[in-house]
Amino acid sequence: MRRVVVTIVVILALWIGGLLYAGYSAWGKVTKVDAIPTDSRPPAGKGTNVVLVGSDSRAGLSDEEGRKLGTGGSKVSAGAAHTDSIMILHMPDSGSPTLVSVPRDSWVPIPGHGSGKINASFTYGGGKLLVQTIENTTGLRIDDYMEIGFGGFAGVVDAVGGVRMCLPQAVKDKDAHINLPKGCQTLDGPQALGYVRSRHAFAAGDLARVKHQREFLGALMKKVASPSRLLVPWRLKSIGESGAQGIAVNKGMSPITALKIMWTLKGITDGGNSVQVPIANANYFVDGQDAVLWDHDKALAMFDALKNDRSVNVQP
Repeated sequence: MRRVVVTIVVILALWIGGLLYAGYSAWGKVTKVDAIPTDSRPPAGKGTNVVLVGSDSRAGLSDEEGRKLGTGGSKVSAGAAHTDSIMILHMPDSGSPTLVSVPRDSWVPIPGHGSGKINASFTYGGGKLLVQTIENTTGLRIDDYMEIGFGGFAGVVDAVGGVRMCLPQAVKDKDAHINLPKGCQTLDGPQALGYVRSRHAFAAGDLARVKHQREFLGALMKKVASPSRLLVPWRLKSIGESGAQGIAVNKGMSPITALKIMWTLKGITDGGNSVQVPIANANYFVDGQDAVLWDHDKALAMFDALKNDRSVNVQP
């Protein structure tokens, strides 16, 4: 009996050690950035707010890998990167989480740069200026930041064996390098990347794209966070290292916090709220640019509800 107990203890120790090694091995390859402002910040509200950014960074990609993903070579975005998606994840102290899409063409004040499209703040000053811009326009205090580039995103999708999506219409977009049929299908890394980047294939343009990004992110995290992947050391290591090449987080974030964010995103498909900032004009023309104008009153009401952990009731 004692031998059996010792054997079980040894197996458990090896399993736990394998999980810790896999997790910390991948975490060590994640880039840490200074993304949280320190001055003139809004007061803290209830819950935790995380800015999630999908950038066009080719970090970790060779020219050949970039071409396979339909993103061009690794040097296409040399210099300042741009945002393909911006989201705010609100994790309440109690109740269901809310994932909010912020259209990248939203016309907002950018500290030190007048007014412009919100994704320009990322180009001007990286994650830190983007977070500052979001805090100033929403009144929400941002607690954490996570960014993923093209290679990391596609790598995670492939590491979990693809993600099954049911498309209500065929999606053909030469700019996003995809030609997907209508119906349910499993998207691999390049297909998934093209799908969440596509806007020209939809009448609603960027507003359709941000909706698809939220849907896909929830489905991807649900698959990533399954016990068959998180609790199997070699699978966890494969997923973590596939994504780590393109992931950046704010300095001070722990791997436990990252895991909590991932687990919360999984819940978006299980009763969480998935919405976008209320829009007054999706075809707002200003300073010679096509932009998106928020519905100011409805947007502030939504952000105030999040700040106080109240339910959000806006159109997805």
